[in-house]
Amino acid sequence: MPKTELSPLEERVLNRITEERWLKLAAELIRTGQPRSGNPLDPDMPGGEEEAIAMLTAGKLEALGMDVETYADVPGRPNVVATLKGSGNGPSLMMNDHLDTYPVVEPEKWNMTDGKPYEAKRHGDLLYARGTSDTRGNMASCLLAAQALIEEGVTFEGDLMYCFCVDEERDGTHGSIYLTQELGIRADYSITAEPTAWGGPVNPDAAGNLPNWGINLSVANSGHCLVDITITGEKGHIWRPDVIVNPINEAASLIPLLESMEFSHEADPFPGHTPPCVTIVRIRGGLPGEMQFSPDACVITVAVVGIVPGMTMETVLSDISHVTRSVTERSNRTSATVAQVPGSLFVDATPPVSMDEEPCVSLVRSSERLLGQTPEPNRKNAFNDTIRLREFGMNAVTFGPGEDGWAADNEWISITKSVAAAQVYALTIMDILKGTSK
Repeated sequence: MPKTELSPLEERVLNRITEERWLKLAAELIRTGQPRSGNPLDPDMPGGEEEAIAMLTAGKLEALGMDVETYADVPGRPNVVATLKGSGNGPSLMMNDHLDTYPVVEPEKWNMTDGKPYEAKRHGDLLYARGTSDTRGNMASCLLAAQALIEEGVTFEGDLMYCFCVDEERDGTHGSIYLTQELGIRADYSITAEPTAWGGPVNPDAAGNLPNWGINLSVANSGHCLVDITITGEKGHIWRPDVIVNPINEAASLIPLLESMEFSHEADPFPGHTPPCVTIVRIRGGLPGEMQFSPDACVITVAVVGIVPGMTMETVLSDISHVTRSVTERSNRTSATVAQVPGSLFVDATPPVSMDEEPCVSLVRSSERLLGQTPEPNRKNAFNDTIRLREFGMNAVTFGPGEDGWAADNEWISITKSVAAAQVYALTIMDILKGTSK
């Protein structure tokens, strides 16, 4: 990578961040505690258990000389908070990541890892496994940055904090919400190591310069929520379709309207890549043992994503109800209810952190010095703990090598981007905390 204007100390730190070290660490993190760490968004399914990966990362941070504490809101799910105290003359910086992953439901589809989703396997520049992009590959970059800095004897004016949370995949109830709202844990600035890349080549040109492949800088997040639409008809025998009112048929008519609907909102000056819209995630109708009858109810579960500031659960339900009525009111024999999925959370969109404030200033400067590129600011589509940290008043942003919108099966991450991200993290930490040699 083209490294310009680097001090001898910075050169020594970056030389400790190698592909070999990242690969070894990433593979170890990926397989630890799996599949127990799988934590589905589905509120009607059991949550994850992140204790094994929490203990591993806590041990690694403690071995680096950081003061480590674990905080569990529920048994078997400890959050890890580690601090390296500075001289007291600078701000505090939190490096954040999460300990859970999304479950693997169909391991037979993971042909890039020979049907073993938690055993990382390399193909060219890409490393495949569950958790590569979301987000143990990013965690490896984050940890490797601290390891390089501490091994090189760098000291700081401000405090360096590492905060690894549980329950991120389910919107942070026992993780970032608990740590911030219940325990009051905070820092002046926070960088979440999560996917913000959007594809593109990774090979340098003849002059050694990297193409503009990302990584982007997510200075805000979109919100999301889950909604159930229950359509009620009239149960009847399959031999008499002329007299039954089948709610599945009504649902089929409603789905294209939902997918094309527009939500009430004011245009945001900083919108996300995905506008406010609906994704159908489940359809349920009919009962076991009653295949000889049409059902009397059909439930469509939708995820509303791309939520921007100003949208609320109430406005979302009102908009969906309006579209639903356009179908059900065609007959006085059908009806519908629209409600938030029980046990789920409404996640608000967050206001952006200014590019003129930290940690954006240092992240941009470090990226430009290392890669010759300025990361593009954007609003991240997906949930991550940045949202909860931002809600608690921190200047929290997201910057990471994983692809934003990773594959459900055969998840992968770019090795080149991951090593680059670790080096950018290291320079950014030194920049914000005024790192010097002992």
